[in-house]
Amino acid sequence: MLRARPFCPLRCLYVGRYGLPNSKWQKAYMSSVTQQPSPVDGGEAGPDGVRRRDFIHVATLSFAGVGGAAVAWPFINQMNPSADVRAMATVEVDLSAILPGQAIKTIWQSKPVFVRNLTPAEQGEANKVNVASLRDPQTLAQRTQEGHANWLVTLGVCTHLGCVPLGAAEGENRGDYGGYFCPCHGSHYDTAGRIRKGPAPSNLEVPAYAFKSPTLIEIG
Repeated sequence: MLRARPFCPLRCLYVGRYGLPNSKWQKAYMSSVTQQPSPVDGGEAGPDGVRRRDFIHVATLSFAGVGGAAVAWPFINQMNPSADVRAMATVEVDLSAILPGQAIKTIWQSKPVFVRNLTPAEQGEANKVNVASLRDPQTLAQRTQEGHANWLVTLGVCTHLGCVPLGAAEGENRGDYGGYFCPCHGSHYDTAGRIRKGPAPSNLEVPAYAFKSPTLIEIG
């Protein structure tokens, strides 16, 4: 007499796994274990096209970037100029004590600056020169400010090799043209600070400056 074989769940799973006939219960089980990963677990993108895993990565990188900037700022801020350096960006010069024919030397941004009060004769000497004959053609008017043609402000730095020319102090050699003379290699500048003789390639530089009053200028 034949007897019914007891139902074995493991056997059913085995049979279903290898494609043999199986029951609805087996099919439901197999479907549950082979389903695709959920979007919230970092699988396929959800309806908005963004996976949670991607969001976590972006958020992590964003926080890391903000943290890195916060850490780096104190070091970057150290490279900004200090208050005393910023104060040296400009310098004021009182002109009231400089008599016609005299010049003084001051310092601006660690560079010497010559401030000279030209006499009418010195202005005349500068104005009668044929500008076209100059190595670095400039008129006196181009090197001074309107209404202040007697005030010549130049850097005290020879344009040849950066030496400091003579002529600003009383009794110093002013060269062949009555302006400034660099004894290092023999550059001669006229009363407008223009190169007239020697190896210097250009005129003494005129820095940026402004008159704050008739007797006070601010350089820089």
